[in-house]
Amino acid sequence: MTGLEELEESVRRQVGARLFTVLAWIPERRALRRVHSSHPAEYPVGGEKTVEVAQDWLARCVEARRPYFGRDRAAVREIFADHELIESLGCGSIINVPVVREDEVLGVLNILDAEGSYDEESVAKARSLALLAVPALLQAGAA
Repeated sequence: MTGLEELEESVRRQVGARLFTVLAWIPERRALRRVHSSHPAEYPVGGEKTVEVAQDWLARCVEARRPYFGRDRAAVREIFADHELIESLGCGSIINVPVVREDEVLGVLNILDAEGSYDEESVAKARSLALLAVPALLQAGAA
C-alpha cells in the first residue's frame, strides 16, 4: 500500500468518503495534477487541469490555505465544473483540505460523500489527516 492508499483508508474510517482524490499543486502553471484517486475510471491518476473552479475556491483553499466545505449539492454546483459527475457518484458534500508544509501548498485532499454527510467536526478531522499526504506530494513534486 502506498502512503496515499493508507491515507484514503484513514479518511474513510475517520471522516467518511465515497470519492477521495489527492491533487498536487503546480504553482508555476496554476494547475492541479491528480496523484491518487479512489475512482480511477472517472478521475484518473495523472489527469491534470488548470484551476477551472471558482476563483473564490482558489483564493480560499490554495492562496489562504484554508479548507473549503461544500455542505450540499448547491455548494458543489456553485464551485465545481464537474458537478454532474460528482453527483452521479452519489456525492453532494465536499471537503477540500490544502496540504501545507512550511507555508507551501503542496496539494489538496478532495473528500466527497452524500449530501449532509459532513459537518465542521468532519472538516477538523480532515485537516488533521492532511499532513499524512506530505511525503507522497513531495515525491510527486519531484517526479
